[in-house]
Amino acid sequence: MAAEIVLLHGFTHTGASWDAVIAELPERYKALAPDIRGHGAAAALPVNLRAVIDDIAELSADRCTLVGYSMGGRLALHAALALQSRLHRLVLIGASPGIEDPEERKRRRESDERLAQEIEQETIEDFARRWASTTTVLAGQPARVLERAHADRLRNTPTGLASALRALGTGALPSLWPRLPELQIPVTLIVGERDQKFGAIAGQMARQLPHADLVVVPAAGHAVHLEAPQAVAKLIAPG
Repeated sequence: MAAEIVLLHGFTHTGASWDAVIAELPERYKALAPDIRGHGAAAALPVNLRAVIDDIAELSADRCTLVGYSMGGRLALHAALALQSRLHRLVLIGASPGIEDPEERKRRRESDERLAQEIEQETIEDFARRWASTTTVLAGQPARVLERAHADRLRNTPTGLASALRALGTGALPSLWPRLPELQIPVTLIVGERDQKFGAIAGQMARQLPHADLVVVPAAGHAVHLEAPQAVAKLIAPG
């Protein structure tokens, strides 16, 4: 039986964003890249953390490798804590355990609500262009990556993205910083060399996780899997 890998995309993306990574995985692996609730084909589904974790549990077999990027990484961390006995390994790309300070998290939740309201007033085309031009962690992406990411964002709907932001955004979910020592499975933290913000976060996480490896991918930014899919595939499925 093929070893299973479950891949969770970031906010504004869909499962299709993993296509280039999946193409580089050895044939002995079975890759599953669902659309997270609020995104793509799952845009109309009710969105909440428990439902997302249940989706992952239903999708995957025992001892799978769970991979998540950005928002998907934060969700993967929540899922790993809930489903730890069923996981072989966790891989987080440009991810964070959330915002630890309650007041800062409250401000972020309020900011996310304002953004959700703005998204609902736009077409998906207008929002996709604005998101790519104003999100600082995405700066410096090559043109080919920008084009593929834009095409992927157009698979979403404003209503779906707004609901995902309200229910699954950084301001909505509790911080997992205090729970990192609970993870007893191997965790690989992947960050791009240009992604200084999440590089610093990954360094802090590595010091608190019992079994963590931190890998910095040269010349890459926040969306490492889009910029360097071959390198990410090798890190997900080594050997």
